[in-house]
Parts: sequence; structure tokens; C-alpha cells
Amino acid sequence: MGHELREFVDQVMDRLAITDEDVAVLQRDILADVVLTRDVIDVLVALDRAVPQRCEAFGDVLVAVVVDFAVWQNRPTGVIDRDKAHWLVTTLSAGEGPTATARRIAFEIVREAERCDEALIGFALDKGHAKTMPAWPERVLLAS
Repeated sequence: MGHELREFVDQVMDRLAITDEDVAVLQRDILADVVLTRDVIDVLVALDRAVPQRCEAFGDVLVAVVVDFAVWQNRPTGVIDRDKAHWLVTTLSAGEGPTATARRIAFEIVREAERCDEALIGFALDKGHAKTMPAWPERVLLAS
């Protein structure tokens, strides 16, 4: 984890809040310059769990970053294989279970990926999140 991200984490943990200004700093000064890895994603998802006051923009950015990383930046591209699905389920469900943002991440990954391991599809369905989201793509319904 880079120095800037570590400082960001320390600051929001001290305040127990993530503001719109924090999100702007995260996007402009940290995410623009960092190489995304599973460890960085794990830290950002953990912040979603640990910080009780989060602006809506943080959830939106977190969903976009994790979906882009998991589906398009991490090999195999467009595919959530067993390894990625296991990592995602573990990361998204850690602690006392998934947050609303974590459930949204799982749902959006399943929607975006060309192929998705059944573990992540099952995770998204088991958490009941599909009931509150737009319709599942037909290819997902056929795969489950």
C-alpha cells in the first residue's frame, strides 16, 4: 500500500467519516497514481466496512473501481474465475458480513463479466441483493 493511500486511510479512520472531499482526493491524488492490486482493493472495501459515515460518492467510486479491476484489469480479462470469485466473496463478506456497497459490487461484477464463477453468482443471490437491483442479465440466469 502506497504512502498516500496509507495517509488517506489514517485520516478517514481518525474521523470515522468519508466525505465528498475525501472522495475527490481519493480519485484525483491516490487512485490516479496507484497500481491497483487485490491488496489495495481489500483496503478500500475494508474502509467501507470500518467507517460508519460514508458519503454516497464513496460507494459509487468503490463499486466502479472494484468492478473495473476485477473484470477488466485482472486476468483473465472479462472472466471471474474460481480464484477471483473466492477472493471477492472473502473480501466482500469479511467482518460481520457484506455491506450494502459490497452486495452492490458483487451484483455489478456479475452483470459486467462475460463469464462468472458460480461462487460469486451464488454470493450475490444468497444475500438477497438481486431483489433490489435491476433485472439480472439472461446469461446470468442461465448460468445459475
